[in-house]
Amino acid sequence: QVQLVESGGGLVQPGGSLRLSCVVSGFRVDSYTIGWFRQAPGKEREAVSCISKGDGSPSYADSVKGRFTISRDNAKNAVYLQMNNLKPDDTAVYYCRRRTGCYGGLLVGTWGQGTQVTVSA
Repeated sequence: QVQLVESGGGLVQPGGSLRLSCVVSGFRVDSYTIGWFRQAPGKEREAVSCISKGDGSPSYADSVKGRFTISRDNAKNAVYLQMNNLKPDDTAVYYCRRRTGCYGGLLVGTWGQGTQVTVSA
């Protein structure tokens, strides 16, 4: 059974850091492109970062470039999102999901429960 489970969210002060985890089951994590997305209250869901299948090439939204780092651990079958220098605008529910590609790729599967990130003093 295919599952992607997000975790690692929490409450953090501006300038702080969090590392989100996306643990997958039912497929090899390097066999699919995996994207991180977020949805803030009252806003549409947006793509944040993506890691390509195979070579693991990363991509980032302009709003998080230089602050967020996506990575993959094939042994743990997981994808991570290291988030540094967090800002209040980063407050959102974060989700991971399979994609057919990082650029214009279609979404695969369904949304999970996500993990809440709140950046506040």
